[in-house]
Amino acid sequence: MPSAHYFPLELHASDDDQDCEEQEQLVDTDHRSSMLSNQYNLHYHPQLADYDNDNRTPELGMGMGMAPRLSRPGSSRRRYWLPMLIITSFCVIFYLMFSSQALGLGGSFNDGDDDFEPHSGQDSSSSHALNESLHICSESHEDRRLYMQDKPHSAYAQLPVIYFVTPTYPRREQIPELTRLAHTLLHVPRIHWLVANDYERCDTYMDMLLNRFGIPFTHLSSPMPHKFRSTKPAPRGVANRRAALQWIRQHNLTNGVLYFGDDDNTYDLRLFSEIRQTQRVSMFPVGLIADYAVSGPVVRDGKVVAFLDSWVAGRRWPVDMAGFAVNLAYMSLYPNVNMPYKPGYEEDLFLRSIGLHIDQIEPRGMNCTEVLVWHTQTKSKKAPIVRLEKKFLDGRSNLGALFRSLKEMGVASVSDTEGPLATISKNGKGKAHSYFLS
Repeated sequence: MPSAHYFPLELHASDDDQDCEEQEQLVDTDHRSSMLSNQYNLHYHPQLADYDNDNRTPELGMGMGMAPRLSRPGSSRRRYWLPMLIITSFCVIFYLMFSSQALGLGGSFNDGDDDFEPHSGQDSSSSHALNESLHICSESHEDRRLYMQDKPHSAYAQLPVIYFVTPTYPRREQIPELTRLAHTLLHVPRIHWLVANDYERCDTYMDMLLNRFGIPFTHLSSPMPHKFRSTKPAPRGVANRRAALQWIRQHNLTNGVLYFGDDDNTYDLRLFSEIRQTQRVSMFPVGLIADYAVSGPVVRDGKVVAFLDSWVAGRRWPVDMAGFAVNLAYMSLYPNVNMPYKPGYEEDLFLRSIGLHIDQIEPRGMNCTEVLVWHTQTKSKKAPIVRLEKKFLDGRSNLGALFRSLKEMGVASVSDTEGPLATISKNGKGKAHSYFLS
């Protein structure tokens, strides 16, 4: 299956850019250069040490906006180029400033704190709507669970649906992680599980697995665009979440709650009751995040006033992906909802694209005093190759079926010639494979 198409965010020049060509008055270009430098004064984080700095800090050319010294006053050609150079420099500076706003790389044109000013909606209007090609591998809207939390399925019919988006990618821990998460979601009523796999083809084993649980689900193939795979750090999970957002958009869903839940997190069942009542955007602490082992809002008198996170890096919304939920009716008011491929800034730019203001945030988890979701991470290792003669993998023992299943899950594989020799033992002593299997 071909890779999902990605249409990058395009920057369109405004009418002001065209008007620059007709400017005839001189401007204070040194002042505007200073403004541009301040505009791109983003903080740097060591975890993003390999990130391409050219994407963060555009550099002005030497002498941009400075008129050349006229060593020959009588030259009409130099007098002609002087105003043209100034006008061109002004246009370039203004366009870069406009571009930074469109990409969400900077704040407002003034350096003041605008957290408590009325929101103008500039963030949401300057982004571009998603236009992904969607690859649905399988889905089921039927809830085959008869009971949840000691109540029949019918007892929950009036609850809003939680659309639980799980980005995942092939690795040996993938199926165990999804199985563990599924056994949490089995206890959650009125949920639709969107599993977006970073894989260019549909995984038939995953289709079978998801269908087995009886939870309403959609399995999407959402590979990361190839041009991002070689970048460090790579924007993991972005293509997956964009595909899920596109699925929600195509189904015109305006009733329910959106939540991004990774496959390696640990979830308290109380979290789902908390986020189900989200009116606009709810937020709550996430445990085991970075240096402070927690990330979340700072709450005073029932209102979110700031954020606690060990990596701010100029983000207006320094929160973890698992630390917020969004009401779909509210999100539908912003047709340009987006999540750009910018590592470390996915949450911030997504929340900007839906026009969020700090006064609209609903603190959950007892006013953000409880941790209901933990950023646990399974240690990842490469799937091993076990050396075991394939002639012994027929129906004479369980090993053939066992290793075929492990290979389908991406956990391990068998070879006649590669990998460490499999040890088969009895009474504490290893013996030749033929001793047991011939």
